[in-house]
Amino acid sequence: MATAPVPRTVPDDQGTLLRLGEVRRVVSLVPSLTEAVAVTAPGLLVGATDWCTHPAGLEVTRIGGTKNPDTARIAALRPDLVIANEEENRAADVAALRAAGLAVWVTEIRTLDQALGSLDRLVTAACGLPRPPWLDEAERAWHPSALPVLPALPGGPCRAVVPIWRRPWMVLGRDTFAGDLLRRLGVRQLYADHPERYPAVPVEELRAAAPELVVLPDEPYRFTAADGPEAFPGIPSALVSGRHLTWYGPSLVEAPALLAAQLAGRER
Repeated sequence: MATAPVPRTVPDDQGTLLRLGEVRRVVSLVPSLTEAVAVTAPGLLVGATDWCTHPAGLEVTRIGGTKNPDTARIAALRPDLVIANEEENRAADVAALRAAGLAVWVTEIRTLDQALGSLDRLVTAACGLPRPPWLDEAERAWHPSALPVLPALPGGPCRAVVPIWRRPWMVLGRDTFAGDLLRRLGVRQLYADHPERYPAVPVEELRAAAPELVVLPDEPYRFTAADGPEAFPGIPSALVSGRHLTWYGPSLVEAPALLAAQLAGRER
């Protein structure tokens, strides 16, 4: 007769201790982590948010949005583990899920190095799975010797603003995962030292900062060739994949080459 797995007590990224047995059912509240789990262990995931679009064709129970998950529906799925993120999900929802007796693993990611370490711990320590090959591929792709860095301008790294929202205009500020990726590719954010992580800045002020480039991702706000560049006349703009700029998971493998190509293809 097989013996039941011995429960483990492991800390999540915030140091909260979770008592876990064998993890067979997972609900993810984070699109990028949904992809990470689904690619690593197909069949483990039983629930995900309405915004979880990858991998394509994912067939799991949808439990609402990242900011308004249906806690009763999540509990009804009887997950062994719920995955959340301190930035993407609300603390009140995490508390409600824990009050319902669910183990909630909260990730905290502000840099690429944090992402790689967090993903390894989520897969191996929390889910009890072997380290996935795509994580090794991502580490190799982002090694400094492998990066296709954006050519520096005469004054040094390319000086840029990176809007993430419009009405009001908001940009990447300090201490962000996306900002760290751009830095590694030779882009220097003009608001990287701002006191806020995602400051609201009037577009007139953004233009006055004299950026050499405007980086426009297609999420969370969907900037397009017809919606965004026209606000910065005479300044080169680059439309980039928001998934590859802001998601931490299997997309990290192709992110450096894709983002560098999109940045290099900027248009006036």
